[in-house]
Amino acid sequence: METFQLVSPEGVLADDPAAADVDGDLCRGLYRDMVLARRLDAEAYSLQRQGELGLWLQSWGQEAAQVGSIRAIRDTDWVFPSYRDHAAAMCRGIGPEELLAQWRGVRQSGWDPARHRFHLYTLVLAAQLPHAVGYAMGVQRDGADEVVMTYFGDGSSSEGEANEAFNWAVTMAAPVLFFCQNNGWAISTPTSAQYGAPLHRRAAGFGLATQLVDGNDVLAVRAATARAAAAVRAGEGPALIEAVTYRMAGHSTSDDPTRYRSGAELDHWATLDPLERLRRLLDDRGWATPGFVEELETEATELAAEVRRVCRAMPDPDADAMFAHTLAVETRSQAAERAGYAAYTASFVD
Repeated sequence: METFQLVSPEGVLADDPAAADVDGDLCRGLYRDMVLARRLDAEAYSLQRQGELGLWLQSWGQEAAQVGSIRAIRDTDWVFPSYRDHAAAMCRGIGPEELLAQWRGVRQSGWDPARHRFHLYTLVLAAQLPHAVGYAMGVQRDGADEVVMTYFGDGSSSEGEANEAFNWAVTMAAPVLFFCQNNGWAISTPTSAQYGAPLHRRAAGFGLATQLVDGNDVLAVRAATARAAAAVRAGEGPALIEAVTYRMAGHSTSDDPTRYRSGAELDHWATLDPLERLRRLLDDRGWATPGFVEELETEATELAAEVRRVCRAMPDPDADAMFAHTLAVETRSQAAERAGYAAYTASFVD
């Protein structure tokens, strides 16, 4: 399958019907989303290195895949993310304090999923895919005019839950859109060592309508997602988009990517940076209006300060609270464990 692309790495917009609605306002908005997401990502990385966060998984390099896709669906559509979908989360109005709480370890989750129609991060690979299919079946049962989109990575596609979700979605004709950010690596395992055929071909074998898109081209991602979401919403069955992108950082802050990939590979993908690509288009078309870049830089700097402030201001959680989220109804044995733990921590007061 040919990779769908609308903007070349040099910033040239293709003469394609899918680009008919592309204008300065759209591109400036998408560029802003990506710039702010990258700035939050960089600040969170620094905070983790300073010991303020327990862990962080960067979205650096994958901003176009997330922003283009989330901006192509309706705000009323539910999203089931993985664990590095910070750009998508920000587009849904989830703020720095909500995004960082889980990684700082002060709460088990950071935001109210129902308010944002954006589910909590899922750290267990591919576990969110059956969840998304199940929710989509509920949407189908209720006759709601909604699409359920779920994000996952190429590594997750090798998990049993992913393949089960694909099969179940097709057999039930569930209104779900699977969005794979193929960033080239499942931690230290390259895609070449994960499977013998690309995901979009394997997914088609389950009966999914599939699309291969340049994941560093935010406009192509947006157009492909809008097209797929419209088909799913019209009752044509589930679909899958494979967006080819690249993870510029390590898998997480606990990972050293220099041990398994070359500097030359990193340099190559740096030339395909999604922010630089859209910036070239803005400059080429004269869509970077006077003051736009400077105002955006000011906004990004203010966001960075807010990220640092809210992170350090989060109060330490009450250790006793962990027992409140274990079982819906406390059992006798759990009550005994809670009381024993409280007595143990109280013994250190003096």
